[in-house]
Amino acid sequence: MGQCVSCLDEEKKQQRKEEERLAAAEVRARAAEAAEKRQEQFEKSAAGRAARAQQQSLAKQALNSNKGEPVLKWQMGGS
Repeated sequence: MGQCVSCLDEEKKQQRKEEERLAAAEVRARAAEAAEKRQEQFEKSAAGRAARAQQQSLAKQALNSNKGEPVLKWQMGGS
């Protein structure tokens, strides 16, 4: 009889672990959904559009500022 009780306890533990795993997965899915919705709202907002425009202008500046020249120039000898 002692073995049966320990078997039932083990089954309950495993069942509880599985329920906790499923609940955690559901919580993560809901959090990801909420984050995606917040991101979409931000992108539609004036602040989101301004942030995107700023990122694009910084990217253009980065492409145009270098023009093939090395960023750091090194020369031998002293002046």
